[in-house]
Amino acid sequence: MSELDISEQEAEYLLQLPKIAETTEPVELPDLGGRTDIPLVSDDGREEFVVSFTRSSISLTKRNHHLRARKVIGLARLDLDGPPHRNPDGQEIGPRHLHIYREGYRLKFAIEVPLDKFGDLDNALRTLEDFLTYCGVKKLPEFSRGLFSK
Repeated sequence: MSELDISEQEAEYLLQLPKIAETTEPVELPDLGGRTDIPLVSDDGREEFVVSFTRSSISLTKRNHHLRARKVIGLARLDLDGPPHRNPDGQEIGPRHLHIYREGYRLKFAIEVPLDKFGDLDNALRTLEDFLTYCGVKKLPEFSRGLFSK
């Protein structure tokens, strides 16, 4: 077992652990083709996390949100408007799906996006805020938008 492989119980604990942004400065949302990393820390200061938000330069609606613990262990990834995903068991999931860490598979399994947790997948800022909330961020950072951020 490598350091990237953890138990599902530990992954669930890390996902639900209350987190706060490390910066009080507004986080600049990326323009088309850009990426923003938001460093987080558990509210007890013992665990470090990062959420990456990536936008495609070709497809205006294609976005990716990725939570990593200890900077390298993927816990959750929300993929929007990319290709459909095929799980290791053969199940196909549409182009809007949520990967959640599964022991032995890391983020290779995906589920349909739970619409009770994500209110408006067409609104990039709202979806980012919903993803941060899903990941246990208790106080959302402020965001600033670039010219092409939507």
